[in-house]
Amino acid sequence: MTKQDSTGLGNWWWVLAVLILFPAWSGAQGTLEDYKRAAGFQTGAQRKQITDAHVFTHWIEKTSRFWYRTSTPEGSQFVLVDAAQNTSAPAFDHARLAAGLSAATKQEYKPEKLPFDNFEYTDGGKSITLHIGKNKWVCSLADYKCAPGAEDEKDPYEELSPDGIWAAFVKDYNLYLRNVSTGQTALLTQDGEASWDYATELPSLGLLREQGVQNIRQHAAVFWAPDSSKLVTYRLDSRNSGRFTSLQFVPPDQLRPKAFTYVYPLPGETLATAQPIIFEVPSGRRIDVKSPPLELPFQEGPGFSWFEDSKSIFYDYYDRGSKSVELRTVDPATGEQKVVIREQADTYVDPGETFYRFLRASGEVLWTSERDGWNHLYLYNEKTGAVVRQLTQGSWVVRGIEAIDEKNRRVYFLACGREKGEDPYLTHLYSIGLDGSGLTLLSPENADHAVSVSPDNVYFIDSYSRPDAPGLSVLRRLKDGGDVCVLIKGDAGHLLATGWKYPEAFQGKSADGKYDLYALIWRPSNFDAAKKYPIIEHVYTGPQAFFVPKSFGSAVMRDGLQATAELGFVVVMIDGRGTTGRSRAFHEFSYRNLGGAFEDHVAMIKQMAEKYPYMDVSRVGIFGTSAGGYGAAHAMLVFPDLYKVGVTISGDHDARLDKAWWNELYQGYPVKEDYTAQSNVTMASRLEGHLLIEHGDMDDNVHPVETMRFVDALIKAGKDFDMLFVPNMPHGEGNNYLVRRRWDYFVQHLAGVTPPRNFEIKAAEDSH
Repeated sequence: MTKQDSTGLGNWWWVLAVLILFPAWSGAQGTLEDYKRAAGFQTGAQRKQITDAHVFTHWIEKTSRFWYRTSTPEGSQFVLVDAAQNTSAPAFDHARLAAGLSAATKQEYKPEKLPFDNFEYTDGGKSITLHIGKNKWVCSLADYKCAPGAEDEKDPYEELSPDGIWAAFVKDYNLYLRNVSTGQTALLTQDGEASWDYATELPSLGLLREQGVQNIRQHAAVFWAPDSSKLVTYRLDSRNSGRFTSLQFVPPDQLRPKAFTYVYPLPGETLATAQPIIFEVPSGRRIDVKSPPLELPFQEGPGFSWFEDSKSIFYDYYDRGSKSVELRTVDPATGEQKVVIREQADTYVDPGETFYRFLRASGEVLWTSERDGWNHLYLYNEKTGAVVRQLTQGSWVVRGIEAIDEKNRRVYFLACGREKGEDPYLTHLYSIGLDGSGLTLLSPENADHAVSVSPDNVYFIDSYSRPDAPGLSVLRRLKDGGDVCVLIKGDAGHLLATGWKYPEAFQGKSADGKYDLYALIWRPSNFDAAKKYPIIEHVYTGPQAFFVPKSFGSAVMRDGLQATAELGFVVVMIDGRGTTGRSRAFHEFSYRNLGGAFEDHVAMIKQMAEKYPYMDVSRVGIFGTSAGGYGAAHAMLVFPDLYKVGVTISGDHDARLDKAWWNELYQGYPVKEDYTAQSNVTMASRLEGHLLIEHGDMDDNVHPVETMRFVDALIKAGKDFDMLFVPNMPHGEGNNYLVRRRWDYFVQHLAGVTPPRNFEIKAAEDSH
């Protein structure tokens, strides 16, 4: 072989090496043009390019009249509907109102971009009241003249009685009453003290930051009887509670940092307690509720409700670790307490899956339970606490109670998983008789249905769609689901014109092969199946819900995932075992196993890549917030062969340092070794890929101590990582700067491309 031949062969091998190292995807991802296109697909921009068929209904008093606001690429409009008359018209003259507001405020407004989302009919429907920013305006519907409205003189820290005669407030740790007309005050308690005070919730860091001081003012936590004769409140004892201190490094009003200390109970620690108390008004007679103190697994305080006749109080109470829940009633005259229903489980009774409604006319209670393996409806006798009957049953899940027709003995409820051939998470409205007969499907379309029932139980608004179908919003009759009229037709035309495609639903199998799992896939608008695309998973595995979007609007808006895809990635979301919406066994997979949920995600990504060769399973990234922040880091630690790049945001990396209520509920109580074994802190030495850690100093949900412990462990293990500790950022990714930094991280480390320097994502114009 000659020297020339040898050189030619060398050139051939160099070209082959380039093709191997830089396949078809190179040079076409993470460019400035990609960034500009991605910015156009951020949530705010996308919202302006679609007509979302979801209606936020505003029922007018206890009638079947309502108004709603449409939002289209051309602008918005407020519509008034009389369901009984089947009439629909603009809620007011938009052009005249825009002119009236412009004249009054000296600022130009357009009819299709009015500067408010909400309003109220006032003066018997002769005018409307609205807010522009913090300013209140009243506009006459006769001549459309607008004038500043008189702001409510109500003290924001007082709780007015329903008759408006009395105002309850807290001062110096004690509870007071004020006669609104005379101004005279009466002291209801006298022994309140710091950390053992009356009618005051445990404050969050967010509230402390908002007021900028440690000793904040709080709204009186009292619950008035409908007839204003009594109130129920509590005395809260947090003297022995664990506390965190957060340091605000860049406060807006001073150079020195500010420190805020607040109650933040950790798993296994002593909890604050609340002792319920009833006061008669105006005598001030105190009636102690005959109940052991109520333990508080986090912040705020307990809540109480009165029956309409003011003769009884009810509330629900979960014990430590939510292993049981009791529905309790209280006689306000004596303080005697009765347990109406008690539900318990060896693992937990999930508050997010437990719904109930009282049927006062018949002395019954409607209650949901997962006791037979699926969440279903049960009818109880309120007096005896005995189960009358199980109303629903089968391999499907009740998701919520929407309305009860006591006269005709029928309940209307949302459920999922019953209709064959559908994604089992799609929700429908059903009704069933209280005798357990006549189960009826009222919203049959193969879509996810969100409903709003009229106060008179005659009509309902049904907004339905899927991620791949914009859907409709329809006015329907409650008794049979029959259509009355179409309110809004969803439309994605403007968005599709940009090259955008609907996200694709994907069905696969769990790691053990026993369960069907469901996911969504987002691709870039300039997608080319001949190329290879890195994969990014947006992760959240919290057991309190399921998270893959099921409606069109939520799929379009979800966390800027289309924008991320535009940078040259295929983006996925997956619901695996351990989340809700399925069987109890499926849900309980995550119990004492919050760190074990990711094997399903690995299995699903591999199944996706097997079906779609353009998905490059050798380059997978992951990001998430909160429990998703834990998940993003944890997945990299447990499956480093798959997940190569991650961004963890506000991550709860160590359950031992996280809030008691969430972790004792889902990881388990009492605290055991699984807390330590599944901590990212104890597994930090396993990190192999590129990890960006984000946290804010003012996180009011997950204290940054969790991130700092994780960082300390990474340093001790000699692991490289990147970090952004952000001043004044609460929980979650707080601004577009951080979004861009997340984009940069994946473009650089997953796509292998140098991102454009200092790219600015500009906020979308106000949607008005």
